[in-house]
Amino acid sequence: MLPRIFRTAPEYAPLLARAALGLILLPHAAQHMLGWLGGYGFSGTLGWMTGTLGFPAPLAALAIVTEFLAPFALLAGLAGRIAALGIVGLMLGALSTHFANGFFMNWFGALPAGSEGFEYHLVVIALAGTVVLQGSGAWSIDRLLASRGASMTRSAAQAV
Repeated sequence: MLPRIFRTAPEYAPLLARAALGLILLPHAAQHMLGWLGGYGFSGTLGWMTGTLGFPAPLAALAIVTEFLAPFALLAGLAGRIAALGIVGLMLGALSTHFANGFFMNWFGALPAGSEGFEYHLVVIALAGTVVLQGSGAWSIDRLLASRGASMTRSAAQAV
């Protein structure tokens, strides 16, 4: 099972998808976890998610930690499928809170803050889905781990 998680072809599409995801999600995660870039930090975000959105505290804490760690894993290409699956889960939760606002984002600032639609979430889910299905692709730690695992398996088979 573990080798399947790391198995990936040296393709550039999953590299592009995971790099885009990591770079786009990291600043938002830094807001939620660290309070950087005008964010509320872990405790403020946790309070907002539990108080305003009504998420259970353990689930909200898991979401904040996942949102923070997943971009680093994606940028490194380490356990990319797991990180991307975590992002899919986050985006499904976020989509559920934005669904009532309709499809479109608040491009022209006509709606109150936080009243954006869910189109962004669908794009992120599609990018993450590419990594879930294809693996981390070229220039990834997953690729190195998978190739080492394959060579160790061949060596063991030859020894028998």
